[in-house]
Amino acid sequence: CLWTLAAILKETLKDAPGARAGALKKLLAPLDAVLEGFYSAILLHHFDSHHYASPYSEATNNLISFIDLLEALLVSRIELESPLRCQRILFLKVSYVLNVISSLIPYVIKKKFILLLKKCVLYKSREDAKSGSLFLQTPSSCEDMLALSNVVLQVVNLTWLNQIPLSGKYSYFGSSETAPGHDSQGASDQTVLRALSLVVLKALEFKIHNSATEAEIK
Repeated sequence: CLWTLAAILKETLKDAPGARAGALKKLLAPLDAVLEGFYSAILLHHFDSHHYASPYSEATNNLISFIDLLEALLVSRIELESPLRCQRILFLKVSYVLNVISSLIPYVIKKKFILLLKKCVLYKSREDAKSGSLFLQTPSSCEDMLALSNVVLQVVNLTWLNQIPLSGKYSYFGSSETAPGHDSQGASDQTVLRALSLVVLKALEFKIHNSATEAEIK
């Protein structure tokens, strides 16, 4: 079901520009509350169980399908002037994703979620893109990005980054330790390192730009 819905969303985005918004509303509006419930139910799951021990398990494949759906929802929100709740949920409840990334799930899922977060911080609505502004202008975009930035900066200020692996085996963020017998050169996944760094920098940039006082900025 998750895969099918993501596939339909992607096909809908290939429609003529004038028809996309109406088709997306017709498809997603009845599912809005359901998809938000899915988001909470799936991502509040205990991912340390044996079902996720293998990157090839059915549970892992289901979660990858859900990530693909979240990505399709993110891409589709540019078509609607007022995005639906299911298209905003990734920003408004980003803490769920951050918790999954620091859990014991297979590395392939952590990486997909991190790259999805990167797409979130680079997101611009059509109005923002047209304005040419470096910063978001539309109310929903600002609200969503501020919510994401606040949570990301809160967890980074703790020890969240230290729990994030930079490869499928042994290299961790902020650590130069490698497993015995492994060459330290090229040990880290540079794609994930760049994506994580960009997420933190963009969150910091947006928070500073939207802080009311000098004390907040400091």
